[in-house]
Amino acid sequence: MPQKTGPFRVVAIGGGTGLSTLLRGLKRYVKPVLPTGVGCGDGVCPVANLAAIVTVTDDGGSSGRLRSDLGMLPPGDVRNCIAALGEDELLLSRLFQFRFPEGESANVGSLAGHSFGNLFLAALTHITGGDFSQAVQMSSQILAARGQIYPATNTDVRLSALMEDGTVVDGETNITASRQTIRELRMEPPDAPPLPETLEAIASADLITLGPGSLFTSLITNLLVPGIAQAIAQSSATRVYVCNLMTQANESLGLTASEHLDRIEAHCGARLFDYALVNTAPISPELLQRYASEGQAPIEADVNTLRERGIMPVTGNYVHEGHLLRHDYDGVAETLLHLARVGRP
Repeated sequence: MPQKTGPFRVVAIGGGTGLSTLLRGLKRYVKPVLPTGVGCGDGVCPVANLAAIVTVTDDGGSSGRLRSDLGMLPPGDVRNCIAALGEDELLLSRLFQFRFPEGESANVGSLAGHSFGNLFLAALTHITGGDFSQAVQMSSQILAARGQIYPATNTDVRLSALMEDGTVVDGETNITASRQTIRELRMEPPDAPPLPETLEAIASADLITLGPGSLFTSLITNLLVPGIAQAIAQSSATRVYVCNLMTQANESLGLTASEHLDRIEAHCGARLFDYALVNTAPISPELLQRYASEGQAPIEADVNTLRERGIMPVTGNYVHEGHLLRHDYDGVAETLLHLARVGRP
């Protein structure tokens, strides 16, 4: 089969730091002007359009306070994505991520702990008559973001989780803090509609990605919005699940790469992905020990099981080590665009 030449329309789905990290890699392949050596040396950028679909279920921290006080959708994950897609050299992008200090010596009153970008989105939401999605688009334009950002829904939704012991935990913050393992994630109201632009972006995409991010509270949350999982299942795009580097307390402890996909498919009722991108490079003993203190371990790349299920594993070195483990977003972006060229297995 001949390779596709692009440029490609890309849709990246997720939340938390995982999605914003991925977007930093992908944005380098989007117009307007990119440095040489990153795929646009011939004047043709590999990505014609980049759209991010972002979860809106956070109820903690600055986002939770604004949600409670102003009745708006939580801006935190969206803010991170806008900043990730913005022009790095712009002072406004740095200002967007500025967080007012906390503590007795901070002397900033009720602003303590809030990020400027969250307050900026709150002000624009008020100006637009409560339309959070419009506020997001306006913010993206102001920061010269190289892509579109869509909240998974414009409806105020809340999470609850049925745990392994049969108890039900309400609210994302409480779910994350619980010591029990999640059996099933639920969203209220269950019929919260997606934005029409979200479904249009998925329908016209050449490449769709999910992850990295917290399995339940960053990834499955998007797929619970009616229509999104169905649109991915029906899409002719190359569909890639970007697996986390490490397991996560109460969301994925002990789960292999294929078992992450099992949980996703159990909530969607369909197989959604053609490829699973999984890190197989070693991680330094120091970082492994730090994560092991919280019960976390590298996710097992059970490639034979993935193949048996008709999902092509894509393995390699996708890890960047710093104070925390993060994906090497340049390497991941390069691999994703290669898969877009190759097409479905």
